[in-house]
Amino acid sequence: MLKVSNVSKAFNAGTPNEKVVFEDLSLHIRPHDFVTVIGGNGSGKSTLLNLIAGTYAVDKGKIELNGRDITHLKEYERAGFIGRVFQDPLMGTCSDLTIQENLSIAKRKGAKRTLRRGLTESERKEYAKLLEPLGLGLEERLTAKVGLLSGGQRQALTLLMATLVKPELLLLDEHTAALDPKTARKVLELTQQRVEENQLTTLMITHNMRDALAYGNRLIMMSEGKIILDISGEEKKKATVKDLLDLFEKSNGEINDQMFLS
Repeated sequence: MLKVSNVSKAFNAGTPNEKVVFEDLSLHIRPHDFVTVIGGNGSGKSTLLNLIAGTYAVDKGKIELNGRDITHLKEYERAGFIGRVFQDPLMGTCSDLTIQENLSIAKRKGAKRTLRRGLTESERKEYAKLLEPLGLGLEERLTAKVGLLSGGQRQALTLLMATLVKPELLLLDEHTAALDPKTARKVLELTQQRVEENQLTTLMITHNMRDALAYGNRLIMMSEGKIILDISGEEKKKATVKDLLDLFEKSNGEINDQMFLS
């Protein structure tokens, strides 16, 4: 499904501030894989997602998705088939538009624009039905502006928007890091539900080792731009937080509280 082949990336190349993030990095992800990615600050996790999404251009190497070369496609060109949820709940929605208007825009992602109505009554019913299982009361607030919602409500809405039209690849960039523990758990449960229901190929970055072990069928650990651990199946099920911490310490990674706490 996704092939990152021999990718290199440096920032401020050729200057005293040059920072090499990746040198010859390769990663292959199978269809329907739900991959959790962990690692310390500066390990390259977010840069990897930005390269896949097209936010950054690769210096060398190739990125393929579903059999086609997307290496040189712009970010907006990839947005038609890549869904993404950011760490900041403000980034995935339009504050001045209503809940139903945001969902309507998401539903037409990648489609040609016409002069037909942007929101129909049948769609309103569809959105209410979609929002009800969240237990956040959003189905009763379809006409409320998204700017009035809490961070958790916005992030749940963003996740629905990113998966409303089934993406070929879903990128989750520490999408629960800015939420309180209770809300983060709710959003993670929603994530698992959406991924399973739609059989989405997913790449989820997290600092939380417990979440990395609890979710997904495959786990990758990164350090200094390299993949130092790649486990799946029974090996992942048997792994513990202590196992991950021990390996992380051996790689000289910097451990912070987010990596411990559930």
